[in-house]
Amino acid sequence: MARKSGLGKGLDALIPGGDDNPVPEGSAVFIPIAQIIPNPRQPRGEMNSEALAELAASIREHGILQPLMVTYDPDTNQYILIAGERRLRAARMVGLQSVPVLVRQITERERLELALIENIQRADLTPLDLAEAYRQLQDEFGLSHEEISVRVGKSREAVTNTLRLLKLPEAVRQALSVGQISEGHARALLGLNTPQSQISALQTIIHLDLNVRQTENLVRQLKGERLTLPSRKVNPPEITALEERLQHALGERVILRHGKKGGSVVIRYYSDEELNALVERMTRG
Repeated sequence: MARKSGLGKGLDALIPGGDDNPVPEGSAVFIPIAQIIPNPRQPRGEMNSEALAELAASIREHGILQPLMVTYDPDTNQYILIAGERRLRAARMVGLQSVPVLVRQITERERLELALIENIQRADLTPLDLAEAYRQLQDEFGLSHEEISVRVGKSREAVTNTLRLLKLPEAVRQALSVGQISEGHARALLGLNTPQSQISALQTIIHLDLNVRQTENLVRQLKGERLTLPSRKVNPPEITALEERLQHALGERVILRHGKKGGSVVIRYYSDEELNALVERMTRG
């Protein structure tokens, strides 16, 4: 037996008839999922699988509380999704045959803009996904940073700062994408003038496991300001003793980072000759 939608009408009145006439614009109706096709210009294809599973569980228990938004395509006699991609995917996961929708007749330009804005408002969007969506609103619709900020409910400064992430070199953007650095780290690196200096600073951040404040200090230092990086954490005496033993055995400076779940050993050398000598000592039988 069909469940009521909570939209104030019986199911028979909500399901469109079998003729070729589209549902009246603005109507809240149930239509078969098979008649809904994804927006071919949906800005993002990947979604958080855990969040999607949680949404599917909610839909299984309570149904779809907010109708999807679609537009009718007379060429295919189908409905193109405008907003509600996550709800549509979750409904398919649950096995629903029909879903509640609101029908709007809009242009392709408006359809993409609405899809972009819905995408931007999702909590699990990465900083680079967000920057790319802003870029599309700017380039394809000619929107200024101020106009974008009004549409997405963000400050103009936030929009501008997010768009600047796209100016970073590929290596930095990749590190941000995989979580090696945070958005705060990436924004700090924008203070450096060349891709080479940004990549070099990135390597230092990862190698020394710098936080955002330390990264900001590093950037200032690289720009010529008289600042020094915070000193590394002081090891307990027994770890310092091991560090000294390693330095004596290898003949090079050794940094031993020790923690509750393990650690790392960093061996410093300052020339090819020192590296070759170090390798010789370590591989000697």
